[in-house]
Amino acid sequence: MSSIIAPTILELAGLPQPLMVNGVLQRPIEGVSMAYSFNNATAAEHRETQYFEMFGNRGIYHKGWTAVTKHRTPWETGIVRTIAFNDDNWELYDTSKDWSQTKDLSREQPEMLHKLQQLWLIEAVKYNVLPLDDRFAERGNSEIAGRPALISGNRQIVFGGLTRVPSLAMVNMSNKSYAVTANINVPKSGAEGVIAAVGGITGGWSLYAKNGKPKYCYNFFGLKQTYIEGASTIPPGQHQIRLEFAYDGGGIAKGGKGSLFVDGKKSGEGRIEQTEPFPFGEESLDLGHEAGSPVTSDYPQNGGKPLFRTSELGGVRRWRRGRRS
Repeated sequence: MSSIIAPTILELAGLPQPLMVNGVLQRPIEGVSMAYSFNNATAAEHRETQYFEMFGNRGIYHKGWTAVTKHRTPWETGIVRTIAFNDDNWELYDTSKDWSQTKDLSREQPEMLHKLQQLWLIEAVKYNVLPLDDRFAERGNSEIAGRPALISGNRQIVFGGLTRVPSLAMVNMSNKSYAVTANINVPKSGAEGVIAAVGGITGGWSLYAKNGKPKYCYNFFGLKQTYIEGASTIPPGQHQIRLEFAYDGGGIAKGGKGSLFVDGKKSGEGRIEQTEPFPFGEESLDLGHEAGSPVTSDYPQNGGKPLFRTSELGGVRRWRRGRRS
């Protein structure tokens, strides 16, 4: 869409495409303006060819014809076994007559399908789509992919008042065992609200207090929420709350056992069947509240009321243990 929107806005504003931005030479915009169609709904197409690729699913539109193939279901997560790209089944549609793509013409017109498949390859080379890589989960984790990381080492200490820290600016806790330790000062009114949370409604984890007891939620891609609840109430005063996660190993995106501790004594434990193989995207780390969308509906969006005030939330130590299996 950006290849259409940007040139359209520039044309309507009467501005040329910038050649340099902050001393960086810009690549030409790979698209055309749609302004020509605003006052002429029947105008002929100025862009007759458009490719598509995401998660290995591919498509090509050319002069009214569309060829598409589904390689994998994007929301199937973890280790997903797929077939070779060359074995994907392609479909062909005449979208000048069949806009909703109800009649597959791939068997009736194999020559047209082959022509569009070849055109997709040409466009893919032209726009740097190749090589196709099925290692979706692995590419999302900098440790596996070999990309530089902002945070090195196995430990990280953060303090009360911290908010909106991107998950990529945190120590990597994916595909391994880890622990989260928080020193808190519980008011007389009791423990209630978020202690530390990472991620949001589409995936993350939250360590918090509910009805005076420690609780942990692991949100797997927004598809499944797993809860571990402590049995003991946290009394007023200074206390240490700790979550330990023992990873199963044996590959990426596996599960493990979570345990909650209050002042070093186990308060609860539970099983988390599957974990996300890479950081939690754009949602952030927040202490004492949640600034973005909530990891769980177990508390209000901002993290519960009353919240732990900044002065009541001490250092939260997060560290990982073990190696990727």
